[in-house]
Amino acid sequence: MNFKDIHIGILIAQRVTESGLNTMRICNFLKCSEKEILEMYQSKSLDTEMILKWSKLLEYDFFRLYTQHLILYAPQLAANRTVIAAKPLLPVFRKNIYTKEVIDFILELIETGEKTKAQVIQEYNIPKTTLYKWIYKYKN
Repeated sequence: MNFKDIHIGILIAQRVTESGLNTMRICNFLKCSEKEILEMYQSKSLDTEMILKWSKLLEYDFFRLYTQHLILYAPQLAANRTVIAAKPLLPVFRKNIYTKEVIDFILELIETGEKTKAQVIQEYNIPKTTLYKWIYKYKN
């Protein structure tokens, strides 16, 4: 899975194929035509409300794909930046929750020689001890 370039329409179409859902059931659930569904399959991005509906229908968290993208590619808050002291209005989530898919992706980069351990630590801001724990735990 390439978390850098997410094409949500293709991923939804894959999940529909895997689940074997009937097109008529999808149309009824989403309250749209078959043509609109086919257009969604071609769309690189969709409205969050629609992604939420697809997630419920297909029993798959499509938002997790974007979360994994943020974990891998969004820069973390640098230690030297000043943080606003006021309490944030939005909920604050832990960013460093790594799924098995992300761990496998990182370890595969190292195994294939695409990236070195130092490059992974630098580019993805993964702590050195965490990376070495993954290598020890998952390579055996």
